[in-house]
Amino acid sequence: MTSLNSHGIRFAFGTLTVLPVRVTRWDRATARSGMLRAPLAGLVVGLLAAALGSLSLLAGSGPLLAAVASVAVPAALTRGLHLDGLADTADGLGSGKPAEDALRIMKQSDIGPFGVITLLLVLLAQVAVLFELYGEGWAHGALGTVVAAVAARLALTLASRQGVPAARPEGLGATVAGTVPAGRALLAATVTVALCAAAGALFGPYGALHHGLAVLGALAAAELLLRHCVRRFGGVTGDVFGGVEETAATAALVVLALGG
Repeated sequence: MTSLNSHGIRFAFGTLTVLPVRVTRWDRATARSGMLRAPLAGLVVGLLAAALGSLSLLAGSGPLLAAVASVAVPAALTRGLHLDGLADTADGLGSGKPAEDALRIMKQSDIGPFGVITLLLVLLAQVAVLFELYGEGWAHGALGTVVAAVAARLALTLASRQGVPAARPEGLGATVAGTVPAGRALLAATVTVALCAAAGALFGPYGALHHGLAVLGALAAAELLLRHCVRRFGGVTGDVFGGVEETAATAALVVLALGG
């Protein structure tokens, strides 16, 4: 079990980040362990993004540049993989074509108009919210950055639960799809929401509620996209996982911007 946990951590960081972690096992048991630890990868990415944004703000850059820095770090730490998945998913959904043709469109290396527009709006939304949060102080911006990153990777844990099929027989989607037992996914979600709410308590009882709701809002938005993709494509792909992750991150930030 200890060995599997170690391989699971390697799988989570090796597939969800570009950090120098060597994935030494690539099977469904390791994938299950890795996807259960996806929020941990999100925590590390979020902390690094928050650190750069906060240091930028404290150095006198202003909240806008701090927001851009915090959005740029996750993109850099994934080589834009999740953003590319979001764009490909948008192109597939926007094509209006049958599942087989839509999946073929998603595999193409270029990005179509639906993908470009979606990327633009999502990145603008993320920067806009973090601009507001950093405008309230570095702690607000930093915590918002971390919570969004953790919620985004938690959405991947839930998207990997049993009962969610793969759209293709190959690729990352096929490796992780249906690997996580629903009960363990729910437990991971409960623990993560509680921890994010506890972190939000730094800003008082309302802060705890607000940050907990941000994670729940992220999961709800991600679930809506996941179900739509399963209906349209017949299952999930690596691109769909990227779309789910970016949708969750954006939704978490939007919730933090509302009622703040």
